[in-house]
Amino acid sequence: MADPAAVFQVENLDFYYGRTRALALINMEILPRQVTALIGPSGCGKSTFLRCLNRMNDTIPGARMDGQILLDGVDIYAP
Repeated sequence: MADPAAVFQVENLDFYYGRTRALALINMEILPRQVTALIGPSGCGKSTFLRCLNRMNDTIPGARMDGQILLDGVDIYAP
């Protein structure tokens, strides 16, 4: 169950560059006033995930996202 106090709620996030899946089924919550670190080896998708949170992948041709990202309960990718 999602924490209503979470600033970001990421649900079943998949991200694709063309046919290549760069992120697979990410589910996480980012709580307010907490330190959140993304760690991992080069090429594992840390920057791609951050760009999803900031909608910076919108201008990349062939890129697409499945799933949902909520910011304060609002879907940031809603039409």
